Amino acid sequence: MDYIIRKSVNSDAPEIVRLILELAESMNEESPVTEEYVSEYLHNPACEILVAASGAKVIGLISYSLKPCLFHASDSCLIEELIVDKEYRKQGIAGRLIEKLIDEVKSKQCAEISVSTELNNEAAISFYKKHGLKDEFLFLEKHF
Repeated sequence: MDYIIRKSVNSDAPEIVRLILELAESMNEESPVTEEYVSEYLHNPACEILVAASGAKVIGLISYSLKPCLFHASDSCLIEELIVDKEYRKQGIAGRLIEKLIDEVKSKQCAEISVSTELNNEAAISFYKKHGLKDEFLFLEKHF
């Protein structure tokens, strides 16, 4: 299958919403994401989305944010979401997305890249470790 990996643009918003809602459904959760919020996200200079696109269809995405880190005196990258459309999984798309992201943050001289996942999501943990990430810290959350 032919697809390209590129930075997302505003016209990708409907497809991004579709994938985020697919992810939420797979987790038995709901997401309030809208096309307007995606547009706001894309206009935030600290946030970006790389998409795997086949024509106009977005078949995968990795969203991330960069933030200054005092300890490292450099930016730190946080992967927020990595999603591949359920019809296109097991084709190496997620691997290409994360490798493209790693190349991008290295070129921006970020000090580190991190991600969180549910403690029992063994497939995700294995995937991220395969791509060079390792257990280093415990990430805690409080939702409002």
